[in-house]
Amino acid sequence: MAKKRRKYEFKPDPKGTNLLKVLHMTRHQQLQTLKWALYALLCLVLLIVQDVVMSRFRFSGATTDLAVCGILLIGILAGAEDGGLFALLASAIYWFSGSAPGPYVIALITLFVIGASLFRQVFWHRSFGSIMLCAGLAMMLYEWSLFAIGIFIGRTLWARFGVFTIAGVMSVLVMLALYPLVKAIGKIGGETWKE
Repeated sequence: MAKKRRKYEFKPDPKGTNLLKVLHMTRHQQLQTLKWALYALLCLVLLIVQDVVMSRFRFSGATTDLAVCGILLIGILAGAEDGGLFALLASAIYWFSGSAPGPYVIALITLFVIGASLFRQVFWHRSFGSIMLCAGLAMMLYEWSLFAIGIFIGRTLWARFGVFTIAGVMSVLVMLALYPLVKAIGKIGGETWKE
């Protein structure tokens, strides 16, 4: 009897592994993965539209920064932790795409997302006005920082400050249009923040 019991005491590992069983995700994890994949897809579409379409249209020498609009808005909506990580990865992809003015955009975008998110979380409740105010301010600071870096490295002139300001204002207006879409994607899987 003892021999028979020992025989069935340990079951061997199954010979064939099903990848779906190994990579099992809960429903919440699947929805969170879908949300972040849609965010990444939105940023990719914005980058393509910027490079293919919007780069041909200029208003007083300025055009929008659609990819940066998307990264900043998504990052600020997601919060300092998740949004900061997303901004770091998305801005690195933005630079590697060849559309960014330089590698310094990785640090700029990430710092502005984290700073604006923390500022909003500390001083204001989560609302459309507070999110758009912080995102708009971050966008303007980003454009002015690009101008300051351009002056420092000799790539632009002082006379182009207005062009950078117009580009920031146009990008903020695009953020207003993007907000409902980004907010709808953010609701996938439930909102994890508590304020």
